[in-house]
Amino acid sequence: MSVKCVEIDNENISHSVTLTPRLEYSASLLDEIVTVISQKRDDLKQSNKDLISDFDESDKTHLQAIELERTMAFSLEILTLAKRKTKSITNIHSIPQVLPSSIPLIRTISAQLYELVPDCSQKLSELSVHLGSIVLDSATLTHASFDFSQSNTESSTLLDEVKLMVDSKISKQYPNVDFFKLCNT
Repeated sequence: MSVKCVEIDNENISHSVTLTPRLEYSASLLDEIVTVISQKRDDLKQSNKDLISDFDESDKTHLQAIELERTMAFSLEILTLAKRKTKSITNIHSIPQVLPSSIPLIRTISAQLYELVPDCSQKLSELSVHLGSIVLDSATLTHASFDFSQSNTESSTLLDEVKLMVDSKISKQYPNVDFFKLCNT
């Protein structure tokens, strides 16, 4: 009885084996960040509930409080979207199709949270590096290619859609607030 030996590229095996734990770590890190941002948004919503009826547009603290809540709501929606995309990965071939547009989203939120929630901003920076390496390694293994321009366009579109959605929610929540004025302060 003879056994055929198949030569296996050890580099591809090591990359393939390391993708799953890195993806799991990234998903766990994203879950942790979403939990923190969700709690901060809920706290802000609670502390701002008096502004629903007592909003004074000349009071900068009122404007800042609503803007901060809007930023947290926007961040939470974007990160939840990135989380859904990450969890939708079914195999190594889906990674280069699913993840590239999430990386600019995460970097955008990291920049927005830099002064507001520095710890989350740092973790988001770390997450974007991990996801970037996962995308590159998976593309190498699957011989995939991707268009960064297309990925950036997709990210920009998602950011615009979520911004409109969050602005609409905040506008309904605070009907006495002139959001055109809030956006221009």
